[in-house]
Amino acid sequence: MAQIVLFENIHPRARDVFTAAGYTDIVTHASALPPAELHAALRDAQVAGIRSRTHLDAEALAAAPDLRVVGCFCIGTNQVDLNTAMQRGVPVFNAPFSNTRSVAELVLGEAILLLRRIPEKNARVHLGHWDKSAAGAFETRGKTLGIVGYGNIGSQVGTLAEAMGMRVVYHDVEAKLPLGNARPAGSLDELLQQADVVTLHVPGGKSTQNIIDADALARMKRGAILINASRGTVVDIAALHAALTSGHLAGAALDVFPVEPKGVDEPLDSPLIGLPNVLLTPHIGGSTQESQENIGREVAEKLVRFLQSGTTKSAVNFPELPYLEPAGAARILHVHRNAPGALGALDSLLADQGLNILSQNLQTRGQIGYVITDVDGEVSDAVMTALCSHPITVRCDVIRTP
Repeated sequence: MAQIVLFENIHPRARDVFTAAGYTDIVTHASALPPAELHAALRDAQVAGIRSRTHLDAEALAAAPDLRVVGCFCIGTNQVDLNTAMQRGVPVFNAPFSNTRSVAELVLGEAILLLRRIPEKNARVHLGHWDKSAAGAFETRGKTLGIVGYGNIGSQVGTLAEAMGMRVVYHDVEAKLPLGNARPAGSLDELLQQADVVTLHVPGGKSTQNIIDADALARMKRGAILINASRGTVVDIAALHAALTSGHLAGAALDVFPVEPKGVDEPLDSPLIGLPNVLLTPHIGGSTQESQENIGREVAEKLVRFLQSGTTKSAVNFPELPYLEPAGAARILHVHRNAPGALGALDSLLADQGLNILSQNLQTRGQIGYVITDVDGEVSDAVMTALCSHPITVRCDVIRTP
């Protein structure tokens, strides 16, 4: 029975999914662990479930020789060395859709608050000032929302914003079909120049690092608002501080930061702290009870499907094979080097072991291939030893049909 190790207070719904499927060897950790403790925790794990703070680098993956699959109970997967995982035959799954609504609602709520100057008004009331002035306070209706990155979250932000009467424009590096009355901007510059509120929904990485820098901020309308609930590295924080303190921008909301605290008692180090027109939240865009329950269920179900049938559909780093109805006495999951003759070598080895192939599906990605083979006959330990020791093999597992 597979040992499942879960980190960072993953929602209990995940455990429910595992236990309903018959997996009861579940070890939980309330937080991310330092490297030495993480390596020890993963030593006997076949399944690892993590969130954003647990980093599975090459060293951590090497410390888990039995690891078969990783579940990221979040949207992002940059905390995992995806290439190393693939080379070790370990697929990685995530939850790209489950917290979409939660993030979209937060973004729209922040836009409303900042347009009305609520953070500043709230702070002044707490300090004893009763400032009822309407100066600088605006309705959302009729304002232009510029969405940078029109994916799952960005498009839903646009849908909600239109319901509030906003005009929506978007920019994406890929051609995207607009929802509702949204329309694509000709370029990022064109979007920045016309938007009253700019919201960022792009992935991390070198291609998006500091895409909102001093030059980009200067091209934004005077009095505009910037919201970032994507990745902390996409905004130049020093440049944003300058744009806010100079009065060029009316406000900003950030849920992500270039360097984030590692624990609940570690303070955020940012020049934006203390600015009255800035909302700072601790990476909670997807942190609602509904989204965490959805994520727990979605990722756990993907992991169970892999354990029970070998399906890798929607894996972020692996050849994708859809669910296939089992046929025969056993299913062999074979990960191999993507080289000429690999499949022939596998089939010859199975024939030498007296196993008849009933069904076979192969997909490749980069340097590896993945094939699911249903066979008749007994897949003994000796057969598995022969398969695993073959020079072409990266990893091999068997699922025996009840």
